[in-house]
Amino acid sequence: MIQQKFSFLFIDIFAPYRHVGRPVEPHTSHTSPSSGAAFDIVALAASAGGLTALSSVLAALPDGFAATLVVVQHLDPRHRSLMADILSRRTQLRVKQAEEGEKVAPATVYIAPPNRHLLVNPDGTLSLSQSELVHFLRPSADLLFESVAASYQERAIAVVLTGTGSDGAMGVQAIKKMGGTVIAQDEATAEFFGMPGAAIQSGSVDFVLPLNEIAAALVTLVVKGEAE
Repeated sequence: MIQQKFSFLFIDIFAPYRHVGRPVEPHTSHTSPSSGAAFDIVALAASAGGLTALSSVLAALPDGFAATLVVVQHLDPRHRSLMADILSRRTQLRVKQAEEGEKVAPATVYIAPPNRHLLVNPDGTLSLSQSELVHFLRPSADLLFESVAASYQERAIAVVLTGTGSDGAMGVQAIKKMGGTVIAQDEATAEFFGMPGAAIQSGSVDFVLPLNEIAAALVTLVVKGEAE
């Protein structure tokens, strides 16, 4: 079972899959072979300072970006999120709040709603869960990264941007274990270095980059597959 491969994690990250009744199945590519993309999905996580960082990355991506993007930004669960509306005005990509059961598409950014864990299933659909908080957080970057690692394996990229705490540090280990690629924002450009710093300390980060170089790296990786 895939869950056994991630027994080093301290939380039961597949509980949301059981909660929504979706079994974990072997991954099949969701990108048309004619697209030529080396990666199918990019999962981004941010907390404090995240709106600025996400805006910078998404604004620099081309409208024909060949991969799907899924985002966890820690938000106040008591209020409706305007994140999708704000980001949609700062990028050429389509940006929307994620919905239960919808099929992901390239060049589209799916934002986790407040107080919902966002998961990506092997069939390329999204699940939203109100299962327990993970390290006092919902949505959790660790859960998003774990689901992406299980569903997309070596065709997944995780990006850890500015934020306090350590959310994402366990999830990037799953991404790396399944053959994916991990990028972390560097300390000099991160408004808060807690999250990217914890990811780097996990030993699973492939590239530590300043904020203004992350979008170009994503384009290079997705289009040309130049991961080392």
